[in-house]
Amino acid sequence: MVGALLLPLGGWRPALATAVIIALALGGWTFGRRHPRAIRGLTASAKSLAALVPPSARISNRGVQAVVILALLAAPLTLNNYVLDVLTLAWLYVVLALGLQTTVGLAGLLDLGYASFYALGAYSYAIASTRLGVSFWVGLPLGALASAACGLLLGMITLRLRGDYLAIVTLGFIQIVHLVLVNWDSVTNGPNGILNVGRPQIGPITLTSPPQFYYVTLAVALLAIVVNTRLRASRIGRALMAIRDDELAAEAVGVPTTRLKVLAFALGASWAGVAGVCFAARYAFVSPESFTFFESVVILAMVVLGGMSSVMGVAAGAVIIVVLPELLRGVDDFRMLAFGAALVAMMAWRPEGLGRRAPMGRARGA
Repeated sequence: MVGALLLPLGGWRPALATAVIIALALGGWTFGRRHPRAIRGLTASAKSLAALVPPSARISNRGVQAVVILALLAAPLTLNNYVLDVLTLAWLYVVLALGLQTTVGLAGLLDLGYASFYALGAYSYAIASTRLGVSFWVGLPLGALASAACGLLLGMITLRLRGDYLAIVTLGFIQIVHLVLVNWDSVTNGPNGILNVGRPQIGPITLTSPPQFYYVTLAVALLAIVVNTRLRASRIGRALMAIRDDELAAEAVGVPTTRLKVLAFALGASWAGVAGVCFAARYAFVSPESFTFFESVVILAMVVLGGMSSVMGVAAGAVIIVVLPELLRGVDDFRMLAFGAALVAMMAWRPEGLGRRAPMGRARGA
């Protein structure tokens, strides 16, 4: 069926190749469902072969992480500016997705207005930079605090709401923010946006080139990964997951659900504010059209694709959703069709996402 849909768009070769790939994937999945013993046998054989490798030759998780980080640091030495721009955008979305994961993945609070905090962080820095001369390094905590304050306010307003009602309120919030950005001309410059936003500076050096911004956003993304990993393993993270799984039971055993739900909104919004500051500094321009409801949907898709409570899964989901459309740019006629089909297949075969759901357990220090 997918091959038939692609036939009038891209010709018979792309349609045939896509049909063959999907047929092979479906065949493998069907074989695994009908012959689970064979799959278990193959898995056991692979484990047996891995056990033959001497311990001294095995690579630990820390070793793999070190290799990955070194590869990311060396990327600007081999990649062109276009690829670096795409990766810079991917690191920004990693930060955004990890922030939304705190609200949706850990606390279970569906936030469809997350891009509003992204906008607040970007506009806070843009206004402070163009009118007050605030530097980028001061703008980072400023944007985080501005977005966190709005997240705290939204969390307090929606304390008694959950599920669909909470989603509707957050959807209304992003519409309000968008209307304010478009119509408050004296502050936001309306639909024209704000130009000449300040770039980061290290001493006399102004960071303007793609490799320089690549390192800035990579550092912020790695910081977000470390902080969110520690948060998930902490008492607060375990309490948020308890609220997500059963709020009534969590409250019955003494978890302060009210305060933690507000805290989840504030923490998630603060990372959106940081990403907004980086976005404004990278492009030196912000406008309301960059922060629409569609942005919230894309970020939510990253969280769902990566796995609601898996930090590395969410980071991988963000990179995939940013990079995959660029890889398919050479086949513009059916690029989004193939991309959408890949997401649908992913949700059909692995609905829990790339990463596994975080298990409940004893918190550190408990």
